[in-house]
Amino acid sequence: MPSAARTLIYIVWLAALTGCMMGPDFHSPDAPKTKSYTKSPLSKKTASAPLKGSAGKAQHFVKVDDIPEEWWTLFRSPALNDLIKTGIAHSPNLAAAEATLRQARETWFAQIGSTMFPSVNVQGNAQRQGFALSTIGVERAPIQVFDTFSTAFNVSYTFDLFGANRRQIEAVRAQLDNQKYQMEAAYLTLTSNIVTIAINTASFREQIRVTHELIQLQADQLAIVKKQFTVGGASEADVLSQESQLAATRATLPPLQQSLAQSHHALAVLIGALPSEAQLPVLKLEELHLPNELPVSLPSALVRQRPDIRASEELLHAASAQVGVATANLLPQITLTGTYGWTNPSAHDLFDPRNVVWSLASGITQPIFAGGSLRAKQRAAVAGFDAAAAQYKQTVLQAFQNVADTLRALENDAKTLRAQRQAEVAAEKSLQLTQKQFQLGGVSYTTLLTAQKQYQQTKINRVQAEAQRFTDTAVLFQALGGGWWNRKGKES
Repeated sequence: MPSAARTLIYIVWLAALTGCMMGPDFHSPDAPKTKSYTKSPLSKKTASAPLKGSAGKAQHFVKVDDIPEEWWTLFRSPALNDLIKTGIAHSPNLAAAEATLRQARETWFAQIGSTMFPSVNVQGNAQRQGFALSTIGVERAPIQVFDTFSTAFNVSYTFDLFGANRRQIEAVRAQLDNQKYQMEAAYLTLTSNIVTIAINTASFREQIRVTHELIQLQADQLAIVKKQFTVGGASEADVLSQESQLAATRATLPPLQQSLAQSHHALAVLIGALPSEAQLPVLKLEELHLPNELPVSLPSALVRQRPDIRASEELLHAASAQVGVATANLLPQITLTGTYGWTNPSAHDLFDPRNVVWSLASGITQPIFAGGSLRAKQRAAVAGFDAAAAQYKQTVLQAFQNVADTLRALENDAKTLRAQRQAEVAAEKSLQLTQKQFQLGGVSYTTLLTAQKQYQQTKINRVQAEAQRFTDTAVLFQALGGGWWNRKGKES
């Protein structure tokens, strides 16, 4: 290779190594400057309710720096743990997220290979040609036929003087990280949905059990009223009213059974099974343990814990890098090409050193006029960055709202459960007293019906309030990020 060509290569390569990178260098946005999630301070603990088991116990808000990786185990339910284990292993949504992450990783590798390294190709040609000597003035000469064989290595490389390629790799890497956090968000969503739907399933099952008890209670009362009617102690209207009340209570069963069936179907899909084939455990509310301590992360840590915020940050990072790509495309590009090969009329001695041919060329391209498209692309990249910044801010705001809503819900859930339990106890005592008074003729049948309705509704309300405490506890762990960063075997 001539010394001049070698010198040119060294100069261009040195320029590429010391080249600058256009566009802004990305820095993670600062966390909001706030010390609390809610406007008024949280209580140290929630209210309690006079209930058997853990559902009525007070929960304590505890400031923590970390969240357990398998937070659902705090409910101490082997059945729930098995459901989540099955869901993680068989969920199509999670499998799709993992495959998309692998795709993003390979795209990043492809981007590095296609931009940061020279393109090297080898090609071979074999050609037979015919040439008429008459075209050069030789009369009546036969057509001359000859062969040409050649093979060559072609090398091409565009130097990244202003960082366009490096910024593009940076953008693709940010897309890869975005997908990593999207997968963690899918993991968190899957586990949270399994917990909340399992709790709802247990709630519907308990409401159905309570409704069956009330139906039996009302059926027994109907038998009493019919006996009283036989001996003249009750009117036919009383019998019809009790029958109507019993039928109304029975009518509440199908909607509850439908809700239970839908919850079963939803759980089956979450664990990757057909509704007709899923073997789901029977989870009961009384078997769940309500965590005594509720973690409350520092607000400044939330932006690093929530996978949706981290995913949005990586989209902002990618948009920042694209500004650099668009800016670098306005500047000159230097390309070096080279060819080294052999050519000969015969394939037999093609690789004889005397048949070597080579070439080396360099070129520089400076955009001068493109109809304003390059400047427009740069402005579009800046606008894309502004949009990503606004979307990131919105994601952060919604995350803080999510946590604040859940913290307040947990406080109010406890108060609601206490009130519902008190109402249930009072309604039960009122019904028992009214039943005795009715049997003695001390109250009207309308009063008895009213007492039955009140008791039925308060008992159902208590079950719903109990389930809501469990549900919102799970929602809090989800709102705080679910401890995905501690998960063993997570994608890096």
